Amino acid sequence: MNKAIVLLSGGMDSLVTAAIAVRDNEEVNFLHANYGQRTEDRELACFEALCDHYRPRRKMAIDLTWMSQIGGSALTDLSMQIKDHDGSLDVPNTYVPYRNANLIGAAVSWAEVIGANRIYVGAVEEDSSGYPDCREVFFAALQKTIEYGTNNAIPVEIVTPVIHMNKSQIILLGAQLGAPFEHSWSCYRNSDAACGTCDSCTLRLRAFAALGMKDPIPYKKD
Repeated sequence: MNKAIVLLSGGMDSLVTAAIAVRDNEEVNFLHANYGQRTEDRELACFEALCDHYRPRRKMAIDLTWMSQIGGSALTDLSMQIKDHDGSLDVPNTYVPYRNANLIGAAVSWAEVIGANRIYVGAVEEDSSGYPDCREVFFAALQKTIEYGTNNAIPVEIVTPVIHMNKSQIILLGAQLGAPFEHSWSCYRNSDAACGTCDSCTLRLRAFAALGMKDPIPYKKD
C-alpha cells in the first residue's frame, strides 16, 4: 500500500502534484506550512478548500513562523520589496532560505509516525524563478540524508512529479486530472486579487494564455 504525504502550499504546482498523488496512491495525507508569508491567509484558505475537495486521510497545518523571524526573503519581510517579473535567472529576493529542506524535514518526521512511504513536492526546476532548493540535484542529495537520518523501517521516497515540466504542461495535466485551479493561489503580494506582475503571477498568466485558457482566480492586472 502506497501511503503519501503531499506538501500542499495552495499554489498551482502543489495542487497538480496533489492531484497526481491522489491518482497514484491508495492513501494521501496533506501537509501545509504557515511560515509568516505575506499571503499566508489566502494560501491556508486554499489548503482547506483542497482538503474539502480531495478528502485526504489526514491533514495538518504546521507553524513555521520562525522563518519570518529569520527573514532574508521578501515573502516574509515586509521591509523588502517584491519586484515585478523581469526575466532574470538570478535567485530572486522572494527565495526563502532553505525553505524546502525545512518543509520536507517536517514531512519526513510525520511520515515516520504514520508509516508513509512517499513525500510529494510540487517543485519545478525548468520554468521557475531560479530557486536553488527546487533543483533535482537538491532533492537527490536530500534523499540520501533521509536514508541515513531515519530509522528506515519504511523507506521514504521524495517524489517530484512536475519538476521537469513547464507551467503550461502542468496546467494541461491538471486539467486532465480535474484539478480545481480556482482553489489555488500563486501571487507573492496579495491575498484578495493577485497582482499579475510578480514572478509567480507572470509565469502562471503566460501559461494559461499560451493554452488559450482563462485563469479562474481574480487579478488586479492581467
